[in-house]
Amino acid sequence: MIAKTELIKKVKYHFSLNIYESKVWIALLNKTIATVGEIAEISGVPRSRVYDVLESLEKRGFAIAKLGKPVRYIAVKPSVVIEHMKNNMLRNAEERAKNLTTMKDSVEYRELEVLHSKGIKPIQPEDLSSAIKGRQNIYSHIKDLLGGAEKEIIFISTSDALKRKAHFLKPILKKLKNQGVTVNIAASAKNPGDEKEKLNLISLSKELGVPIRRIKINARFCIVDGSKLLIFITPDSDVEGDIAIWINSPFFGKALTTFLSPVWRISRAR
Repeated sequence: MIAKTELIKKVKYHFSLNIYESKVWIALLNKTIATVGEIAEISGVPRSRVYDVLESLEKRGFAIAKLGKPVRYIAVKPSVVIEHMKNNMLRNAEERAKNLTTMKDSVEYRELEVLHSKGIKPIQPEDLSSAIKGRQNIYSHIKDLLGGAEKEIIFISTSDALKRKAHFLKPILKKLKNQGVTVNIAASAKNPGDEKEKLNLISLSKELGVPIRRIKINARFCIVDGSKLLIFITPDSDVEGDIAIWINSPFFGKALTTFLSPVWRISRAR
């Protein structure tokens, strides 16, 4: 009886065996005790390879050779094999942990420290960039970014997205205003001509304590001190799949700030 392909794959994966080892061990389990010829016939593994495979399995604790003529092999119970593997893994992990601990006192470790210190170079602003995934992760980054503002922040959003952020934006904006930081916020609405959305924007402006300009640009991003930018690259409707790009680029920040300068001349939301 040749074992099913799915069983062979699972045994190979869970017990860290190769294909031949998996087939031979399964065949041996099926017979409990068998000769090389019997194992070759049941497993479908060439007889010339069965000898090497059995030797490997014996060394790893999956099989036991029973002396006699002909030599027979006994399958070790799966539960015993698992315990043996667990003990080996724990022992190896302890040895590795011990080696890592003692490595700090070695000459090689000191050489690595020297290499690292010599290789340090100032990080250029344009090198700082990353992608942030998940709405809550992005919100955390926005709070950190705005909290570090020294001169000016520009916040562009949709009215719905701005309303969602109001609970954490309010204390941050109040603090920034007290510190003399210029705060510019603009928001777009789903239906620009809707009177209800206009009133909601006015209410939000009062809640945040800053004027909010109405714009037709459907985008979400913020610029801090003309150099630090966080830009959403997914639509506002994408809840779990929100992705934003954070970059530190004075060149791009200045260009975008200049492009938006006419917005702040538009009358405030009334």
